[in-house]
Amino acid sequence: MNNNDVFKKLRVALQLRDDQIIEILNLVNFRVSKGELGNIFRSEDHPNYMECGDQLLRNFLNGLVIYLRGTKENPKNPREVLDQIAKNKTTTPKEAKKPETKKLFKPKTTTDKKPFGQGKPSTKKQNPESPVERFKFNSGKNKK
Repeated sequence: MNNNDVFKKLRVALQLRDDQIIEILNLVNFRVSKGELGNIFRSEDHPNYMECGDQLLRNFLNGLVIYLRGTKENPKNPREVLDQIAKNKTTTPKEAKKPETKKLFKPKTTTDKKPFGQGKPSTKKQNPESPVERFKFNSGKNKK
């Protein structure tokens, strides 16, 4: 089991999103982008796969301690933090979303189609003007 596997298992067990992991790493002043984080969670055979180093995992674990327990000056109860994370995931119930009304598909039948030429009159010009007709030929002589 390598560092990537440990990192993936912690992310799943604690139900952390990428932005929360970035926030945890920022608590210990370790900067990582969302793209780099995505490369760490890829499968090993992917071309953009990146090995999770010891430094990244160590900083994540130290940040996780601060995220869950708090600091000495401002301690937190880890159970309350985890409950708050779980509650934030359930704040978007399906009932709050706008229900979508789908139109039923009705295929056109031959009776629905209008015969050619029976529709609305076109606003398009029937004989478009040729660009050659607008061109004025000048033989080099000035007109007086």
